[in-house]
Amino acid sequence: MALIADNHLQFIIEVLIIMQAGVMLLFNLIPLSLSLVLFAALILSVGFTVLFGIDAGLLFLSTAKEFSVPFGPLAIFSIVTLLGSLPMMKSVGIKVANLRIFVYILIILIAVAGSIVHRIFLLQWILGILIGSFIISKSFHQKSFFSVKRMISVLAVIVVSTGLLELLSRILNMAVISPLLRLSRLEENALPNITMVLKYTTLFGHVPGSSYWGTLDTGFGSGYFTLPLTFTDWLTLPFPVFYGVLVSKKDVIDYFLPGTFGFGFDFGYIALAGLLIWCVAVIVLGFKMLATYREKRENGNRKYLGRETILIGALAAFIAQAIIGLFYQNRAINGSALVTFMFLGTLIVSHILLVKNR
Repeated sequence: MALIADNHLQFIIEVLIIMQAGVMLLFNLIPLSLSLVLFAALILSVGFTVLFGIDAGLLFLSTAKEFSVPFGPLAIFSIVTLLGSLPMMKSVGIKVANLRIFVYILIILIAVAGSIVHRIFLLQWILGILIGSFIISKSFHQKSFFSVKRMISVLAVIVVSTGLLELLSRILNMAVISPLLRLSRLEENALPNITMVLKYTTLFGHVPGSSYWGTLDTGFGSGYFTLPLTFTDWLTLPFPVFYGVLVSKKDVIDYFLPGTFGFGFDFGYIALAGLLIWCVAVIVLGFKMLATYREKRENGNRKYLGRETILIGALAAFIAQAIIGLFYQNRAINGSALVTFMFLGTLIVSHILLVKNR
C-alpha cells in the first residue's frame, strides 16, 4: 500500500491505522483512574448538552448549521460512561443519588435538543442508552433493565416524541424537523436507490459510469463514502468529492440508504465484508476485555475501574452507531460521523494493551 492514498478506501484505512496507534499510545500512557474518567465524562456530557442546545437554537433562528451531527455517538459515550461509573462509586460507599438525578436530566436535555436538530438522533440516542444500561446491568449483576414495562415506556416515548416533533413542525411551519417528511422522502427515494445499487454493485466497486460522474467514473471510490471533505482539501488529495449542489446528487446513496448499501456500492462487496468483519471483531473484543475487567474487579483489583467505565461507554456508542449507520442511514457513519465511528472503534481496541504501572 502506497503511503500517499490514491483512493477513498485507502485513505480511510490509513487514517484508521494512524488513529489506532495514536489512541492506543495515549490511552495506555495516561493513568485512567475512576475519578479522572468520571470528571472527564461529566465535563463532556455537559459540553454536549450545551452543543446540542446551541444547534437546536440556531435551527429556530433559521441559521441552522447542524454541526452537531457527528457528536451524537460521542454524547452516548460520555453519558453511558457516567452511568457506568455510578455503581462503581456506590460499591465503595460514595453517595450517587444526586449525581444520578443530574445525569438523567442531561439525558433528557440532550434527547430533546438532538431530536429537534436530527430526525434520526432520538432513535440512536435511545438505542445507545438501552445498550449501555444492558451492559451495565450484566457487568454489575444488577436486575436487567429490559422489562416489559420499560420497553413499553420506551416505545411510548418514541411515539409521543415523534408526534410532538410533527406537531411542532406544523405550528412553526418548519418542515425540516418533520418526521413525516423524512418518511415520505424515504418512500420516494429508498426503493429506486436500492434497486440501482443492487444492479450496479460488483465485488470490487460498481459498474464504471454508473455513478454521478458518468464516463469519468472509474467504478471505485466515487466519493459516496468518504472522510470529511476538509481532510481531502487539506491534504490536496485528487479524489472525486461532492460539493455544493452535488451533495443533492450524493444523497441518493448517502442519505436514503443504509451504510451497507452505500459502502458496498462505492467499494464493492469484498470491502463491505471487510467492514462488517471489522465491526464484529471490535464488538467481540470489547466484550472479552469487559469480562476481563469484571473478573479483576470482582477479585478486588480496582486498578482498571476507569478503563472499564470507558469501555462500557465506547461499546454502547459504537454498537448503536453501527446499527443505525449500517442498517438504517448511511450518513450516520459517513463523512464527519465516520471519524467518530473510527475513533470509538479504536478506543475499544486499545484495551487489548494492558500496561502495568511500576
